[in-house]
Amino acid sequence: HIDLLIGSKDGPVGTAFANALANQSHGHSNLLAVLAPNLICKPATVLITKVTVKNLGQAVQMFGPAQASVAKAVADSVAAGVIPKDQAETLVIVCGVFIHPQAKDDAKIYQYNYEAV
Repeated sequence: HIDLLIGSKDGPVGTAFANALANQSHGHSNLLAVLAPNLICKPATVLITKVTVKNLGQAVQMFGPAQASVAKAVADSVAAGVIPKDQAETLVIVCGVFIHPQAKDDAKIYQYNYEAV
């Protein structure tokens, strides 16, 4: 499951977005949602890990299927008009992502996070 905040860059969600990127902690590497290397989705979206990442496998799940699914869901939401295109540059999203520590199926991680966003 996810927790999602969407709001203006210059409001409280914008502040939360900046703080998420600036205030990293061990086991909680917040990351931008990217559609491809060096291509962030719009509105800019930061993923926050809701479970402490304890090993390389969990990191790969977060930086792989979770990151890709959230970015794709945001891009698809803009394309479908759920998020107005004319606001894609002025909004930001903070997305808390939960991946069960025993999760093994990358396809399900992708599917569940995409559908949740």
